[in-house]
Amino acid sequence: MKLWLLKPVEGLGVDDPWDRIYDCAHGFVVRAETEDDARSFADSQGGDETRRPFHDTWLQPKYATCEELTGDGELGVVLCDFIAG
Repeated sequence: MKLWLLKPVEGLGVDDPWDRIYDCAHGFVVRAETEDDARSFADSQGGDETRRPFHDTWLQPKYATCEELTGDGELGVVLCDFIAG
């Protein structure tokens, strides 16, 4: 199995499923064999960002990035999905 990091694409402007900060998932780390499977798992666990008028948000590269995580890379936190109210 592989690990995948999914995050919203930044700078979408008007066409932004995450314009409402609350009740949305803002990132996932998913264990899956393929990118398509990782996107599907994330989309099934999403919040309001996957609702109309936006749907299949995590499945579309237009809205979300999906990169395989490996042991290579810089030291640091991979994902911290923190929103204070």
